[in-house]
Parts: sequence; C-alpha cells; structure tokens
Amino acid sequence: MARILCIGDAMLDVVVLIDSDIHYGSDTPAHITTHGGGAAANTATWMAHQGHQIFFVSRIGNDAAGSAVLSELDAWRIEHKDMSHIKGKTGVVVVIVDETGQRTMFPDSGVNSGLGVDDLPPLEDFDAAFLSGYSLFNPHSTPGVSEIIAEIKSAKIPLFFDPASVGTMSHFDRDRALSYLKQMDVILPNEEEALFLTDQNDIEAAIQDLQKHCPVVVVKRGDKGAMAVAHDSKIITSPVDKIDPLDTTGAGDAFAAGFIPQWIASKDLREAMDAGNELARQCVAIIGARPSVNPQ
Repeated sequence: MARILCIGDAMLDVVVLIDSDIHYGSDTPAHITTHGGGAAANTATWMAHQGHQIFFVSRIGNDAAGSAVLSELDAWRIEHKDMSHIKGKTGVVVVIVDETGQRTMFPDSGVNSGLGVDDLPPLEDFDAAFLSGYSLFNPHSTPGVSEIIAEIKSAKIPLFFDPASVGTMSHFDRDRALSYLKQMDVILPNEEEALFLTDQNDIEAAIQDLQKHCPVVVVKRGDKGAMAVAHDSKIITSPVDKIDPLDTTGAGDAFAAGFIPQWIASKDLREAMDAGNELARQCVAIIGARPSVNPQ
C-alpha cells in the first residue's frame, strides 16, 4: 500500500436533495443531510478506504463543524497535524443536488484560506502528493501553497493536481491557473475544466494542449469514463457502464483516489483510469462525497 500526502480543503458539506423546481421566495421540499467534505479531504478518505496510509494537510476551525470533520478523518486513521485554528470557522459548502443527481455548490472556504509550509509534515517516505486546486487557486492561500509546491518538488515527490472547478479558476484567472501546471507531474481535470483551460471545444485537442504543460494528463468525463495521455503516447480511453447516479458530489475526488495509487504501482494509464472509474462509480451510488456515510 502507498503512503500519500494529501493537501487541500476540509469542509462540512450540507447536501440538499430536491426533486422539483426551486420555489424562489417560498418553500421547496428537500431531503437534507450533513457530511464531511472538501475535495482534498474526500480524496484522502477514499484512499484510506482502500487501505493506503494518508497524511492530510488542511485547516479547520475550533467549532462544532470542525469537530465533526476531524472525527471522521480520525475514524479513517488519517494522519494529520493539529488542524484546529481558533480564529476562524470551518469551511462549509451547501450542495444542491437535483433529480438527475447533478450538483451545484456554494462554498465558504473558512480557515482553509492561508495554508503554508508550516502545515507540512516532514517530507519523508511519501510515494506521492495530491493537491487540490481549491487551495492553490484561493487568493488567500496561493502564496503559501506555492511554497508547499516548491517543497514537494525539492523532495522529489511526484505531484498530482486536480484543478478543482471552472468557477474557482474563473475567479483566479485562467492564464495564471494554466501557468501552474508545469510544476505538476500529473493533472486530473474534468472535461469542463480541460476545455476551459485550453479554450478548446474538442476534448482530444484540449488534452494535447494540456500536455504541453504537463507530461501526464487525465481527463475525467463523468458517465463517459476518462481519457488520458502520458509522455507523448497516444490518447487512451477508459469507458464506464451507465448507471443512474444518486449524487455525483465527490465523484472526481473518488476517481483521483483510485487513479493515483494504481498509477504509482503500475504506471499503466488504462489500469489506473479503470481503478479511478470504479471508485467514482461507488461514490455516485451514495449520498455525500465520502465512503463512510450512506444515509437512507
């Protein structure tokens, strides 16, 4: 099993499932649950679920939400420093899931803003590091996370990067976001993010453009599976069987958790994408972004 450093956001997810149109200015019936969330924390948890040894770098507030998030990480035996910061609140994201399983998110990053090298453990004996773009592209965290990237590269740890979301990159600036990709060993955007970063309309063209910045490009395509290219080889696809998702929240995070350890072990793109698709399939079959919760 691998030892992996995961860096990024820890959040409390408030998931709102609706099966009708929203009645603005009035009431809309909903099924509401709360879960541990945050893209990096989700990936860390899915990796721990597979038995890998995970060290998680993040920040939470000294509040009830933070206690809930921390208790779930501890239940999965995920290593971490003291992440509780008294000045500030734990990040919270409201996730609205419609009748098709698609989700719309309203994040408040809270004390996730401000990560820096002081949050890192000693960089010894790690097989890989995973970084969420939600931290890098948060303007309050960019300087500190840039220093974290430099430390990881200096330690010669392979760095896997998920750009996070088009919304996040739009607020950050696309060209600036693109400039960071040269520091990554593997990038894992979804299809929308890949097209946004390259200003392309065709996904294969987008993958080829992205490989000018990073040697290994893996694009998550939801119910169409994944596509990837490594070191100037041909583009490889990994299809998935169609299923009806219950909640797509965290599917990309689960994909990363399946892909990364398998890529470390085999350096086989198709095997790694198949492993990522399998965890993503498990994720969309439950409510929430983590394997540890499945409320009825």
